[in-house]
Amino acid sequence: MKGLKVWLPLLFAMVMVFGMAIGYRLSSDISPKGFFKVQKRAPVDEVMNLIGRRYVDSVNIDTLGENAIQGMLAHLDPHSIYIPPIDVTGINEDLQGNFEGIGVEFQIFYDTVNIVGVVAGGPSDKAGLEVGDKIIKVNDSAVAGNGTNADKIKSLLRGPGASNVTVTVIRNSKPLKVAIVRGTIPLPSVDASYMINKTTGYIHINKFSETTHPEFVQAMQFLQKNPLQELILDLRGNGGGILQQAIAVADDFLDGDKLIVYTQGANSPKVEYRCKVDGLFEKGKLIALVDEGTASASEVLVGALQDWDRATIIGRRTFGKGLVQEQYQLSDGSALRLTVARYYTPSGRSIQKPYNKEDHESYNEEVMMRFHDGEVLHGDTSTAHNGKVYKTHNGKIVYGGGGITPDIFVAFDTATFDHSITSLYVNNTLNRFVYTYYMQHLAEFKQFKTASDFASGFSHDEQLWKSLADYAAKDSVSLKTISEKDKQVLLLRTKALLGRQGWRQEGYFEVANTFDPVVMKALEQ
Repeated sequence: MKGLKVWLPLLFAMVMVFGMAIGYRLSSDISPKGFFKVQKRAPVDEVMNLIGRRYVDSVNIDTLGENAIQGMLAHLDPHSIYIPPIDVTGINEDLQGNFEGIGVEFQIFYDTVNIVGVVAGGPSDKAGLEVGDKIIKVNDSAVAGNGTNADKIKSLLRGPGASNVTVTVIRNSKPLKVAIVRGTIPLPSVDASYMINKTTGYIHINKFSETTHPEFVQAMQFLQKNPLQELILDLRGNGGGILQQAIAVADDFLDGDKLIVYTQGANSPKVEYRCKVDGLFEKGKLIALVDEGTASASEVLVGALQDWDRATIIGRRTFGKGLVQEQYQLSDGSALRLTVARYYTPSGRSIQKPYNKEDHESYNEEVMMRFHDGEVLHGDTSTAHNGKVYKTHNGKIVYGGGGITPDIFVAFDTATFDHSITSLYVNNTLNRFVYTYYMQHLAEFKQFKTASDFASGFSHDEQLWKSLADYAAKDSVSLKTISEKDKQVLLLRTKALLGRQGWRQEGYFEVANTFDPVVMKALEQ
């Protein structure tokens, strides 16, 4: 024991020195072999660290880091993206199908915030806000006449559910304070569903969010209260979203255990998605409408319907996005949406259009080139046949590598492309007119109980045209020289926007579909 007491201090000293050596080795940039070997720091980390500690001027390291990430992603595919912290909430809200707010739609006309829509049963509706109210203050923040933009208004109106906000509005030329308790506001993905005739239903899906399939089921059950024999599924402009929701909708159209889609990547094993339940509409006539804005998850749905010969596809070639992204949350609140696999239709075709990893700009401009090259006017036979040949369940030829080519092509409608009419859109003149005309004739519009009543019952075309021409002239836009065809199309589009003003998207589509050439072609089928 006496000898141990003599050697004990020396043993403690040796252990301490040994521990210090380990700590030095582990924290050093040197990576020796054996027990002390650690992973070397990446050069990008070393450079960022050196810039932060030694650079001659002050720099924003966070901005440099974002730029470095963007630079790395620029050498991958066009759909792997970095999402800054400030944008994550908005993107997630769109996919989850709701947000926390007060439930109004507004537009800024002449530096004034006008309420153009109030969500029925929402917080603002319960508090008494009305279409036509002009917001001048949110809590203590003035929002009128000071150049406030839409993003600023949204940030003031939105907030945690059950929180309070006071909005000051002008109504009948008098200020009015309204206290509102914020709540959950839905962002519908199924924004129109109605019977377009006695046996044909119509459903428009604008995206695939977490609530899409439940919304779709509700819409189908409503339509099936009628003698529903045919269905028009409108996916034009649907940029995709959550893949599982598109699969669930496909399952309602396909029977048995049919393959809907499969995914596969270099680091992701093959995963098949098949039908699991008895669908709501497995037998009736089905038509899907598509265009160059139909992308991603909506292309998965269309591809499955086409490969199994379940639907007739009408419209124009879809976008061509066949890459699967997963979103990863980063430590600073930002997110990385990384492509992890490709998806393939039941016949095995990839619908991803070609891309150059070093030239994302050309990829993003490809859709515009379809207008420049005339594809949207004459069909896409020049591009579709460059892909690999596949066959559907019944032996019909289809092609991979560039979106979904429709079974029936309908050209892009070039009506109302006159310079004067284009100015109506560019200058926001048409939107301002629609809102102004609606408010001036509010009592008349309220006589129509439904969007269908308005679509069939509003017939004041000459009065509407004169009012529009006079309003446009005040905005230095002359409509005197446009063709009769353009005049009629512009009148119908204005009527559709009035339908939207009164009955939201349902009203818009019920009117617009009466003259939409793609819908008319679908009805012929």
